[in-house]
Amino acid sequence: MTWTASTYFAEGLPFSLVQQVSVQFFTAAGASLQVIGLLSLFGLPWNLKFAWSPLLDLFANKKRWLVIMELLLGGVAAALIWPAQHMNLDLAAKIFILMAILSATHDMAVDGYYIQILEEDAQAAFSGVRVAAYRVAMLVGNGGLVILAGWVSWTACFLAAAIMLWGLALLHRVLLPPVPDAINSSGQRWHEVRQAFQSYLQQPAIGLALAFILLFRAGDAMMFAMVTPFLNHLGYGLAARGILTGTVGTVTGVGGALLGGVIISRWGLRRAIFPLTLIQALAIPAYAWLAWAVPSLFWVGAVVAFEQAAAGLGTAVLMVFLMQRCQGSYKATHFAIGSALMSVAATVVGSFSGYIAAQVGFTRFFLLAFLAALPSLLLAARMPGALFRPHPR
Repeated sequence: MTWTASTYFAEGLPFSLVQQVSVQFFTAAGASLQVIGLLSLFGLPWNLKFAWSPLLDLFANKKRWLVIMELLLGGVAAALIWPAQHMNLDLAAKIFILMAILSATHDMAVDGYYIQILEEDAQAAFSGVRVAAYRVAMLVGNGGLVILAGWVSWTACFLAAAIMLWGLALLHRVLLPPVPDAINSSGQRWHEVRQAFQSYLQQPAIGLALAFILLFRAGDAMMFAMVTPFLNHLGYGLAARGILTGTVGTVTGVGGALLGGVIISRWGLRRAIFPLTLIQALAIPAYAWLAWAVPSLFWVGAVVAFEQAAAGLGTAVLMVFLMQRCQGSYKATHFAIGSALMSVAATVVGSFSGYIAAQVGFTRFFLLAFLAALPSLLLAARMPGALFRPHPR
């Protein structure tokens, strides 16, 4: 319980720094919408991480990789103090890119360690702990650290992140059970990688499945890339945004994910996939209403809470859909492939969202984001039964 929670907290914290705190930092520094949208490209290492995943098996073991990555991530977080003091966005972007590469590598080490050290039934038993710890890390990042930056300084924010990551590295060096060094040959490992990809692509109706995975977050990702600059446009400062999107949003997002899991367990994915996907999509025009009406703080908080809860429902759908694509002896690799593909939309769509928002304004932009969500709704409504496992009654 302890090391599962701590390792997945350590996985979520640098992800939050790269994908959430960086947007808050660039927004506070006055970056343009176009630049803020391009920050979505920080997600590329997560899209491509399977390309160098065999290296983690060929050299050293997952515990050693995990601890080394946390030490390096702490150092990179501390390095952000310099551009934060001088608001040097060019240098900050380069450091965030390095952090993204290290963080994606760290993710593979954590997931690989979890799969290697625990039996399959224990992996399932602690899956809720993994999700909760990861979400808490995002709450600490986009909530606590951003609020700290608003109340104290960005120096305090990045120093606190560095200290946490170094502390986690020390904890894991002592706490984690040892694992044997990897003994697979490079030829054997690459053969397994090829077999894993081939078996994944040979599944029934895989074309529709891949389309759904790639498009499921398109509208949500397009909207999410502009939420922070939009709230800044409405006049909400750094600390207020940390409370709205970090604290309120993360808590309701966790609640939505838990509720989605309960609904899917009772209804089955085949029955639940369309209504939950629809709720996720309907949260997007709520932001268009905010941009048009510019209501009070209460309604802004209500929309943020609803959107994050709806995104949590969507997360539950996507996670179960990805797990149902995992077959045979390559389940871990299959999940890595699916999880990498699911973030492609956030990277690609988010990267040009700033250009669209700058051209058409926020109201029309959020309506266009809703249109981007419609293909996933159509796929959810027309998904063939061959893509779903029978639901136990």
